[in-house]
Amino acid sequence: MPFTAPITEQRFILDHIVRLGELAATDRFAAASDDVIDAVLEGIGQFAAGEWAPLARAGDTVGAKWTADGVVMPAGYPQAYRAFVEGGWGTIGAPEAFGGQGLPFTIQTAVLETLGTANMGFALCPILTVGAIEALAHHGTPEQQAAYLPRLTTGEWTGTMNLTEPQAGSDVGALKTMAKPRGDGSWSIKGTKIFISFGDHDMAENIVHLVLARTPDAPAGTRGISLFLVPKYRLDADGNPGAFNDVRVVSIEHKMGLHASPTCVLSFGDHDDCIGHLIGAEHAGMRAMFTMMNNARLNVGLQGVQVAEGATQKAVEYARERIQGTRGGQPTAIIEFPDVRRMLMRMKAQTLAARALVYYAAGQVDYAGLGDAAAKDRLELVTPLAKAHATDIGNEVASLGVQIHGGMGFIEETGAAQFFREARITPIYEGTNGIQAADLVGRKLALSNGGAFSSLIADIRAEAQDAGLIALVDACERIGRRLQTADADDRLAASYPFLNMLSVATAGWLVERLARESADDAPGRTRRAIAAFYLAQILPEASGQIAAAEADASALYRLDADAFMA
Repeated sequence: MPFTAPITEQRFILDHIVRLGELAATDRFAAASDDVIDAVLEGIGQFAAGEWAPLARAGDTVGAKWTADGVVMPAGYPQAYRAFVEGGWGTIGAPEAFGGQGLPFTIQTAVLETLGTANMGFALCPILTVGAIEALAHHGTPEQQAAYLPRLTTGEWTGTMNLTEPQAGSDVGALKTMAKPRGDGSWSIKGTKIFISFGDHDMAENIVHLVLARTPDAPAGTRGISLFLVPKYRLDADGNPGAFNDVRVVSIEHKMGLHASPTCVLSFGDHDDCIGHLIGAEHAGMRAMFTMMNNARLNVGLQGVQVAEGATQKAVEYARERIQGTRGGQPTAIIEFPDVRRMLMRMKAQTLAARALVYYAAGQVDYAGLGDAAAKDRLELVTPLAKAHATDIGNEVASLGVQIHGGMGFIEETGAAQFFREARITPIYEGTNGIQAADLVGRKLALSNGGAFSSLIADIRAEAQDAGLIALVDACERIGRRLQTADADDRLAASYPFLNMLSVATAGWLVERLARESADDAPGRTRRAIAAFYLAQILPEASGQIAAAEADASALYRLDADAFMA
């Protein structure tokens, strides 16, 4: 069975979770009419199925290759990327002032979901470009925006985010890349960055690197970090790629998955000839980069949805076709057996929940962009939920997909293992899920003096009908209030189970709404059955984490470090 975009579910969630009609009623998003949105969803579904999905297997088995001349993508990828550019798919959510269509971020989210479900590794390229556009649109100078945003918007040029160094992973403040003033307003960049997705490739004529670096005499830690625009090729007098900018790809990583996405080690200024341009104020790099990072975190959560949808489609196809054993004395497909049904229902339910949660968070981007302060707070609060919980779901669903295939799932040729391998990075990059949990309890619960958290709890409670959901919300409120004043170690010890509880409560609220607003047609009956399974069998598991969320940190420190070696 070829890849099929989940257009019906995307549209239903856009209408009933995002409330797309309310966005379309504003002047800013007036172009988001029903016929335009339907055309976008159907068009990207056809494009992804025809152009990107057929390349997914070669992307995994052949992968990107490092050469002395740079990274070479597998056969067919440059052509498929050009088709993406020519189709205007990169322009969906970009500002109209720079050649974009200015449609809601949530529509761009749906486009990226479809592309990533068809070919997750490939879709990392436009995802990163979207983040670069956001950072420049918010923090770039008018000259930088005019020079770079139009061609980033079309996708003719691609963007990257350069934070990590060998000694500076999650501790970004430890980075050593240096930027020294050249006397003409530009800066000389020198250093090494690692784990740079699509840091080099042969699909676009220029790559625009956004690079964190330290300026001379800068304060220690994150307070001394600045952000620089460093193109692979400098622009000539006409604004076209010209001289090479001394940015070299040293190697690409050998990974367990995402082989179609070159993860590069980049060296800047080997010959002291790498020129960068400051974005925003000096020493304000983290604030500017967080614009890109928060966007990226939602899109990594979206990758959880992508892999869950893809793994579910493949598992359903296999379960319907695989004849093994008997039921009622007749040979039967394994989809008829209760345990296989349990796994498939769980996959469908978790995919529904993850999509609802990530699209809900994406919707807050749009409402916040319209000036809604409450939506801005809500976005801050739910971003760690969307990133962490959706990627955890992607891993679980991909694992279940392998299980449904049985021994054949462990064989690479079936393709089930690819989803499992590619999902595993998503809880790690763009801030590990543990960091997301720490962010939730360390900063986000205290937003607006706790008002953002209280508002979410109130909104869930106002709609919730399921008794288990109501009980879970009550527990989240009680524990969340305690964590706001708890000792730091106790707060962090509780952070992950609490994040899961609040994520499931939020997703349960949205899933219950989807069931309530579903019509009595085939998609509606399917959706209600899946939602009922979620509320009856998945939601109670989160209540089982109450004890862990209420425990202090003492149990974690009953062993000293050496005892772990015993």
